[in-house]
Amino acid sequence: MKEKAKLWLSNRDYDKAKFRKVAGRYFHNNHLEDFISMHSDRFEFETIGTSVEHRNIYGLQIGSGSKKVLMWSQMHGNESTTTKAVLDFLNSIAEDVENLYNKSLLEETSLYIIPVLNPDGAANYTRVNANNVDLNRDMQDLSQPESRLLMKVYREFQPDFCLNLHDQRTIFSAGETNLPAILSFLTPSSDIDRSITGARKDSMSLIAGIVKDLKDELGERIGRYDDGFNINCAGDTFQSLGTPTILFEAGHYPGDYNRDVTRKFIFKALRSCLEQIMNGQSPDHRQYLKIPENAKCFRDVILRNVNIEGDQKDILIQFKETLVHDRIRFVPVIEGIHKDSVLFGHREIDAACKKISLMEEGEISENVVVNKIFLNDEIFELNPQ
Repeated sequence: MKEKAKLWLSNRDYDKAKFRKVAGRYFHNNHLEDFISMHSDRFEFETIGTSVEHRNIYGLQIGSGSKKVLMWSQMHGNESTTTKAVLDFLNSIAEDVENLYNKSLLEETSLYIIPVLNPDGAANYTRVNANNVDLNRDMQDLSQPESRLLMKVYREFQPDFCLNLHDQRTIFSAGETNLPAILSFLTPSSDIDRSITGARKDSMSLIAGIVKDLKDELGERIGRYDDGFNINCAGDTFQSLGTPTILFEAGHYPGDYNRDVTRKFIFKALRSCLEQIMNGQSPDHRQYLKIPENAKCFRDVILRNVNIEGDQKDILIQFKETLVHDRIRFVPVIEGIHKDSVLFGHREIDAACKKISLMEEGEISENVVVNKIFLNDEIFELNPQ
C-alpha cells in the first residue's frame, strides 16, 4: 500500500481534489457552511458548541479505524490556509472514497476534525476571539468557550495524535538563510526541560517523514519552530498529557500572498502525516533535529540604497493585513529604515542611491503607509494586489 499511496503527492491529483469554491485569505463560517451543505450526503458535520458571539462551531468524525487523530484549524481566526487545505482533504475523500489511499485511511484511522475553532475571529479577521483572548494561550485557564470546547473534544475523543493547524507570518526563513519557510513544523515540548519523551519522538518522526516526502518540491524551504515550553499553548498541553502533537504552519510561497499555493503543500503534508500514522512507519526521530530552525530574515519589500538626506539606507516594508469589504488588503507600511540591512525582501527594489518620493502626502518615516513610490520617473506599486 505504501508505494501506491505516494500517488497522492502528484500535483495532478491535487488539482482534482482542490475545493475551488474557496480562495484567498478570508475564510469564515459562511464558507464552511456552504461546504457542509454541498457534502451533506457524504459527511455528517455536527454543531459541537458555539462561540462568544454565538456562532456555531462544527465538528466532523470520519473513519472507523483504531488510530485516532484529532485536528483543528483557525484557532487563530486570521489563519485560514490550513482550513482551505482541510476542505481540499475532505473534498478528495468525498470525490473518490474508493481511492486506495482514502479507503485505507477510513479503515485504519478515525479522524475528528474541527475546521474553524474560532469563528468570531474568522469573521472579524483577528487572531483572537471576540473577548480579545488568544485561544492558543488559554489551554490551562480555559476561560473561553472555544478553549473549553477543544479540551472537551480532546478528553472525549482521546486521540492518539493531535494536529494543530496554523499560518505563520511572511518574515520567517528556514534558518539564517535567504530561503523562505514555506512550511514550518513543531513538536511542542511537554515540560520546561524540553524532554524528548516517547510522545515527542513519535511526533518528531512524523514531521521528519513529512519533510522527506516534500523534499523534491520544497527542498530546504521547510523550517521548525523553537520548542520553548509554554503550558498555556494547546500543543504543549496535549503533549504534556502524553499525546504526540504536531504544529503545522503555512508560510509564504514567493508571490503567493493569498496562500493558494501553500495550501497545496499543507494538503500534501496532512496526507503524508496520516499515511505514516496508517502504516506505522516514519524516519528516525533524530532527523527532525536536522530541519533548520526558523529565523526572521524576511520582510515583504525592501527598498535598497535609498538616498535619505545624503545617506544611503534601506527601507523595510511589511504588509498589514486589513479586512475591507470582505476582502483582505495588504497595506504596505514602513517598518524600519536601516543602513545596510542584512535582511532579505520577498521583493527588492534598488534605488541606486537616488531619492524616492511618495505618491501620497507624507514623509518617509516608520509606520507610514506607502502604496506607491516614485523613483527615477517610474512608479512602483508596492501592494501585491
